[in-house]
Amino acid sequence: MMQMLTWLIAIPLLGLVTGLRTMTAMAVLCWFAYAGHLSVDDSWAAWSGKLVTAIIFTVLALGELIGDKLPTTPNRTAPFPLIARLVFAGLVGAIVAAGLNGSGVEGVILCVLGALIGAFAGFLIRREIVVRLGSKDWPVALVEDLSAILGAILAMGIVTA
Repeated sequence: MMQMLTWLIAIPLLGLVTGLRTMTAMAVLCWFAYAGHLSVDDSWAAWSGKLVTAIIFTVLALGELIGDKLPTTPNRTAPFPLIARLVFAGLVGAIVAAGLNGSGVEGVILCVLGALIGAFAGFLIRREIVVRLGSKDWPVALVEDLSAILGAILAMGIVTA
């Protein structure tokens, strides 16, 4: 049952988070792997469990959280940001699958599908909330940041349970 929850909920949720914030799921995953909660030591993904990797992706995630609030930042659905999200979602899905000794292809597909949903739904929902509330974008973006971080932690908690 837990294996099914991981594959059908946690991995797509990690993808959804990646669709919202490209680096957040990867940073959280690396911290879980570094702490030994996701066993990647005997796989190609062993690099994701190193302290330096967790720090690098955390710095990149923090930079993205800041950059997202800038007026010149392109929409997440623009070609380059969307491709980056899909690539990182595929990587996250493959690493989780490796840590669980599961199918890498399934992990990639589920995570990429989640990222597509996260990117487009996140963009549309955020825009709609800003319009309906008549507010500035950045407070809504902060709530989205928090949702992405908590979503990644929840998903990794399911993966490592």
